[in-house]
Amino acid sequence: MKRYKKWLIGLGILLLAGAAVIYYLFTLKYDDTATVKADYTVDAINFIKEFKQDMAAANKKYSEKIIVVNGTVSAIEMADTTANIKMIDTTNGAYIIFAFQQQHLGEAKTIKEGEQVSIKGSCSNGAFSSILEAEYITFKRCAVNK
Repeated sequence: MKRYKKWLIGLGILLLAGAAVIYYLFTLKYDDTATVKADYTVDAINFIKEFKQDMAAANKKYSEKIIVVNGTVSAIEMADTTANIKMIDTTNGAYIIFAFQQQHLGEAKTIKEGEQVSIKGSCSNGAFSSILEAEYITFKRCAVNK
């Protein structure tokens, strides 16, 4: 009986620790990207080429890093609470997509297609879409770099 109680107490402690970790991860707040120092500053087309040459190495180098990307806006997708801005390499269809932070939606809405911009964000990763047959690089928590 004592052994059973020890296992039950141990299981309870593990469940509480797991719940605490999950709560921490779900309530984690990030610093405003606009105020964070960038790890890299890159040109959009050269950045896309680096991912095309070696996706695994580029993902290892850039994933979860704050990066400033300079380039020309190719497409804008606006919604009520989000804004996605794309920079496309027209030679091969590969693109970078930037998802803007809630507090920076106003800035994103002023951007126009064809405009030269500098965007700072956290690089999620690069991947290949078999549906679109193109490489893409995703950014989260983006802001216009000033």
